[in-house]
Amino acid sequence: MSFREGPVDVNLLERWLRPDVAAMDPYTPIVPFEVLSRRLGLPPERIIKLDANENPYGPSPRVRDALARYDRYHVYPDPEQRLLREALTRYVEMPFEQILVGHGSDELIDLLMRLFLEPGDRVVNCPPTFGMYAFDTAINQGKLVNVPRRTDFSLDLGGIEAAVTGGDGGRPAKLLFLCSPNNPDGSVVPASVLRRLLDLPLIIVLDEAYAEFAGQSYASWVREHPNLVVLRTFSKWAGLAGLRVGYGLFPRWMMPHLWKVKQPYNVNVAGTVAALASLEDIAYLQENVARIVAERERLYQALRSIPYLEPYPSQANFVLCRVVGRDAQALKRSLEREGILVRYFDKPGLQDHIRISVGKPEETDRLLEALGARQAVRDRQPVTRDRSRR
Repeated sequence: MSFREGPVDVNLLERWLRPDVAAMDPYTPIVPFEVLSRRLGLPPERIIKLDANENPYGPSPRVRDALARYDRYHVYPDPEQRLLREALTRYVEMPFEQILVGHGSDELIDLLMRLFLEPGDRVVNCPPTFGMYAFDTAINQGKLVNVPRRTDFSLDLGGIEAAVTGGDGGRPAKLLFLCSPNNPDGSVVPASVLRRLLDLPLIIVLDEAYAEFAGQSYASWVREHPNLVVLRTFSKWAGLAGLRVGYGLFPRWMMPHLWKVKQPYNVNVAGTVAALASLEDIAYLQENVARIVAERERLYQALRSIPYLEPYPSQANFVLCRVVGRDAQALKRSLEREGILVRYFDKPGLQDHIRISVGKPEETDRLLEALGARQAVRDRQPVTRDRSRR
């Protein structure tokens, strides 16, 4: 029967789906702020959002001014983002020709897989870590090879080496994804570990979304290592999570092929304008980063005083905690009822864990009050609050 002779058979259409997509689990994103406000029955000003590692100070004031002044939103963006890449050369001290801008670094993760993976090709992943590596591997018909981290979240080098070389009987891997600082625990990849991994015959993708909070980066290593890619973003340190601007530093040999497979107008003009304005106000944004780092340390020390929490040291803008002796999900829900949102995990290596993004000092105070750490709130020195609007 042709479609013109009657209604389309939905079952027939569903059979056209890729079987792997039909069977895969969807990615679970954070619920939008506005939806949560309605669901909780709380006004937006009563909600403290500490569940998505966003920058509580937002973007530079210059971003708002630049977006208001820009008058060419009706014109397609530069497909090569030349002005932004020129500005980035000064920020990361890397050649213009080795920088590619993406619609968030998420797009660049997917782009790398499109470039290198054929169906069944192996991608090494080191969970617990950022979920997009596994998600994009499935979308691109790769075979995910998980090498779990140790209980202290350090990398299992022997396991990675066996997975990369196909020592378990499979074909050699093509890509290894690492996050440094790692999401969700905030640990960094030591230089000695990265150096050893770079001797392996595959491409290492180092996701440095939180590098500004750690005060260290391996960006310059891309010059020396033809199998290293470093990804960065404006979402965290620059407060542009809603505008989706990321960039990657790539070996020279890879760049011509990336240009072939990239969507031509992948970065919108608003994101480009905002990123350029951010790079013109680095001192202001770095001061916000310093405030977040100081507040991270205060939060970590205060969480250590709570009997049912075991926080991990972090070099990012969040603190991961193991919940001991009580239900982690129930704790998350009790905080949510008070308008305080944190991330709850229940997956291998992360059972009974919550992750708390670093907020402003007054937001930390409300969180600690809700957790029962009132003494930590009383002991806080107020000087950080006075520096927020220099």
